[in-house]
Amino acid sequence: MDTTTTTDMTTGLLRVPGATLYYEVRGTGPVLLISQSGEGDAGRSKDLVDQLVTDYTVVTYDRRGLSRSTPDAPARGVTMAEHADDVHRLLTAITDKPALMLGCSLGASIGFHLAVDHPGQISTLIAHEPVTPRLLPAGQRAHHEQELEHIQRIHRRDGLAATFKVVAEVLGIDPANPDVEPGLTPQPMTPQRVRNFDFFVEHDFTAVIRDTLDVTALTDTRTRIVSAAGRTTPRTVFDNKCAFALADMLDTGLHWFPGGHNGNTTHPKAYAAALRDTLNAA
Repeated sequence: MDTTTTTDMTTGLLRVPGATLYYEVRGTGPVLLISQSGEGDAGRSKDLVDQLVTDYTVVTYDRRGLSRSTPDAPARGVTMAEHADDVHRLLTAITDKPALMLGCSLGASIGFHLAVDHPGQISTLIAHEPVTPRLLPAGQRAHHEQELEHIQRIHRRDGLAATFKVVAEVLGIDPANPDVEPGLTPQPMTPQRVRNFDFFVEHDFTAVIRDTLDVTALTDTRTRIVSAAGRTTPRTVFDNKCAFALADMLDTGLHWFPGGHNGNTTHPKAYAAALRDTLNAA
């Protein structure tokens, strides 16, 4: 593990089976790992991290295949189990104590594997609108897996602009009327984010579709799992349905967070306050 420390941040590269992971560590207090959704790398959560570093040692990372986390064989793709093993090895390198975890969308699905396969490494997992079709009844599961395959076909045939349009429709996002916190400056769609989005659609969608997680095992894990959903996410959105299904399966209440599916990036101040309250309610 190679690390570099600046005035307020430690960055590092960690060798894992089949890849090298880039990560960042900021703040003081209990370790809180953020597993970002979509094409988001370590920097995508910066506005949220800024609100948390006085209370937590916040760990963010580039998921395998994104930005500075380079797979040995990018064309081979990745599995959900590999994503979870990456997080397991990253946390093992950083702390020997149980960590907290915020998993957003795909990040929540990674957290599920971690809770099942590495009991005790995560004390609390906030699972925000997990992209986990296996939580749903068979018919709904098949429909939404086909939905992901449809987006992949659009991406391969028509390119990124068309893909953004259909993803926005699937997630209930209106690009013409963005729902963001006052004063927030949106992060630009850089060439690197475009490359990340390509990898996300092409390989992470496939990882979700082929996932083999036994979701019933989540009812018997040592990790406290909190099912969370965005207040403005339409109830028809697949990931929102998964949040409701998770809360029902665990027989717990659903926790509401500011914003929609991407509330952690669109409402960082309010989201941080809700996250802090939820973590302190253990």
